[in-house]
Amino acid sequence: MPNEHSLSVDQLHVGLYVYLDLKWFEHPFAFSHFKIKSEDQIQTILKLGLKTVRFSPELSDKRPPAPADAAPAASSMVSDVVASLMPDPSPVMLAKRAMMAQMKLRQQAAERIESAFVNTANTLRDIEKNMHSRPQETVQQATKLVKDIADAILIAPELAIHVMGDKMGGEELYFHSLNVTMLSIMMARDLKLPHDVVGVLGVGAIMHDIGRKEVPNKILLKTEALTQAERNFYEMHCQFGVEIGQRMQLPPAALTIIREHHELYDGTGYPAKLKGESINLLARIVVIANYYDELCNPPALADALTPHEALSLMFAKYRSKFDPKLLQVFIRCLGVYPPGTIVQLSNGALGMVATVNTARPMKPVVMVYDADVPKDEAILLDMERETEFNIAKAIRPAQVPREVYNYLSPRKRISYYFDSTTTGSQGRKP
Repeated sequence: MPNEHSLSVDQLHVGLYVYLDLKWFEHPFAFSHFKIKSEDQIQTILKLGLKTVRFSPELSDKRPPAPADAAPAASSMVSDVVASLMPDPSPVMLAKRAMMAQMKLRQQAAERIESAFVNTANTLRDIEKNMHSRPQETVQQATKLVKDIADAILIAPELAIHVMGDKMGGEELYFHSLNVTMLSIMMARDLKLPHDVVGVLGVGAIMHDIGRKEVPNKILLKTEALTQAERNFYEMHCQFGVEIGQRMQLPPAALTIIREHHELYDGTGYPAKLKGESINLLARIVVIANYYDELCNPPALADALTPHEALSLMFAKYRSKFDPKLLQVFIRCLGVYPPGTIVQLSNGALGMVATVNTARPMKPVVMVYDADVPKDEAILLDMERETEFNIAKAIRPAQVPREVYNYLSPRKRISYYFDSTTTGSQGRKP
């Protein structure tokens, strides 16, 4: 920890790294400790009514503060004058209060989102449970679910991706299917595909793994490497899914997605080792969403990659496996720092990407760690509005101190929710 000293407020100068002994909502700055960069910041601190502030010599620019012997009287006078100015909040403070109101709305939205997700997951469970006994009813139910999701995503003027809390329980298969559907429709929105095409894409995506029902759990749940015989049987889930889909009378395009969702652009996929554009366009979309979700959420959690790692790996090492144009779309939509990524800001603060605005993916909303702020009131910085800070780098959870990790709660299984300010939709990343 840097050494800290106190000085009177009339000794403040540009380059000093200061600590404000106020609650976060009592001052207009993004953080309670920072390096002073302008005279305007000094004037703002003076208006807070403080007589002294703490500062760190190690973190400050190398310039000695003014002599302290003549300071007390002047400091007291400045503080008294400033205190009389306090009733009228500054424009900066008003902006801070507006940010706090937005944070409150985000917390309320999180509760609504989790409720919406539970309802969606329950619908998906019903679909799977009834697909054999009531196939036509199941198709209608799945089609309606996809339509509701697609309407919410496609109609919204602005689309944001939120990382959800860790309160959800249930079967991972439902989460995976829902994630792949949401991510696929997200890409379709960017590609401006026709609404009816998006509907078929969504049905194929939400049903892409139905053939896994015919694969024994001892294979599905096995965490070590599969034997060749087990691998061969597992790969048959694509054909099993097509057969189930045919009995359900799914649209031909949806059946193609089910058949080809493991085909890779370089011809190394299965079951038919199709290559390039011989793979159906809609299937190529689902391939990317499916591959990403499996990297983030493998059967063995120890093997899970963070969202940032998964996206980086797909682009840097596995790029040849995917349609290059669609991979660019996927990266553009998720942003360089996907939701759930732990980041370090340019001022050294640690945080987790909570929301990506797909229109401005380089400027996400970051939940910031601050030991002086309760976790349930955590600071949310909109990087589009913060001109003084930017994201310096992504950090692996293992590199983060335990208290910071627990505060930010980055998880191996991440829930995604796609939302706009006017329209709701549901989605989840296991």
